[in-house]
Amino acid sequence: MKTSSYPLIDQSLSRDKPTNRVLKNTYLLLSATLFFSALTALLSARLNLPHPGLLLTLGGYFGLLFLTAHFRNSVKGLYCIFALTGFMGYTLGPVISVYWSMAPLVVVQSLAGTATVFVAMSMFALNTKRDLSFLGTTLFVGILVAFLAGIGALVFEVPALSLAVSSIFVLLMSGLIAYETNQIVRGGESNYIMATVTLFVSIFNLFSSLMHLLGFAQSE
Repeated sequence: MKTSSYPLIDQSLSRDKPTNRVLKNTYLLLSATLFFSALTALLSARLNLPHPGLLLTLGGYFGLLFLTAHFRNSVKGLYCIFALTGFMGYTLGPVISVYWSMAPLVVVQSLAGTATVFVAMSMFALNTKRDLSFLGTTLFVGILVAFLAGIGALVFEVPALSLAVSSIFVLLMSGLIAYETNQIVRGGESNYIMATVTLFVSIFNLFSSLMHLLGFAQSE
């Protein structure tokens, strides 16, 4: 990996340790995007901004994801990933506002659960001697099926299916965190922007799914 392709990569690490460099820059960028997304979510909730709706959410997400992937080897990719994560934070704000007004503990527990799962799966991936690349196809197919099922649950308003999808997403996103981190460690992922996108989306979906499940449990 040529350093010139990544203008903002920290140069303090040795050139013969590209994996460590990718991992460090991924965690730094992930921290920044999580903070920015949390800020936009907070502003969205405080200002009582309306949710953009399913079509606009999907269009904005996939459009910005495409741009991020397209510009992943330049500084434009950084602008795109902040636009993507900021937009996702905005869409999450109204949802958090609803749960917070109903049961603030649900939001707190979801945050704690997300942090616990992320740390646990990251530590496992960083310390295991196993190559987790075999999980790639299974995770991809599982996420695609769960995503389509989730859209179906929203369109046809099937609460039971929606809960099942949230449960499956908790498992899939946990696996994706371990898989992506393991890929970075083993050199399978050499682009810190795309690694950040994968981990951010995993955390975002994990938090959203936990909030849905805990919110349902709280209402029973």
